[in-house]
Amino acid sequence: MRNAEFTDPRLVEVYDAECPWGRDDDYFVSVVGETLAARVLDLGCGTGRLALGLAAAGHTVTGVDPARASLEAARAKPGADRISWLEGSVEVLPAGAYDVAVMTSHVAQFLVDDEQWHRALTALRRALVDGGRLVFDSRDPADRRWERWNRVDSRRRLVLSGGRQVEVWTETTDVHDGVVRFTRQYRFPDVELLGDVVLRFRTERELRGSLDGAGFRVERIHGGWNREPVGQGDGEFLVVATAV
Repeated sequence: MRNAEFTDPRLVEVYDAECPWGRDDDYFVSVVGETLAARVLDLGCGTGRLALGLAAAGHTVTGVDPARASLEAARAKPGADRISWLEGSVEVLPAGAYDVAVMTSHVAQFLVDDEQWHRALTALRRALVDGGRLVFDSRDPADRRWERWNRVDSRRRLVLSGGRQVEVWTETTDVHDGVVRFTRQYRFPDVELLGDVVLRFRTERELRGSLDGAGFRVERIHGGWNREPVGQGDGEFLVVATAV
């Protein structure tokens, strides 16, 4: 199943166990915090980890995600009543409603097709006020992260609620023209599950060009969660752009 970690309730729990609060969340809270008491859109909010953190920091937050299982998990968490949760994607965004929009956990890379990516950026520009900011992460293809997605390097064991354990690993299956396909495998004591994922690795030039074409001006791009230059740090493009 495509993107099963977001749509299958069994794997949504695995996702939460695998992805606790980290340096990436600290980075996004810091950048969003440059706009005081912001109205924030978290597009692709998943199970709500960052949305909840942003609300706790004093922002007014809307979390949007197309995966119902992920949203149900988000709504069940403490503090979830402070956030507006919407099921869907860019089609549900009102115009001029937000000061800051974020896409985290490499949501931008799930928008594989160029037309799909352009539609998303255009919708985000419409949803932001003039001068509003878009903040997102996308892996730098020069880091060739997919080469480390293999059974040996990616294998890990996670402990779920009640002490249940699951073994998880990732295997790249195809790389072509910036599009990487891989599988995520989950071995529970009683069942094995499989999820397929497709990501687009855009170059810095491609990101800058697409943002410019959708009505954004790039403020800065960092290469790591400590705001290192591109090519240093964590193999990331951490993009901050302004709606013009």
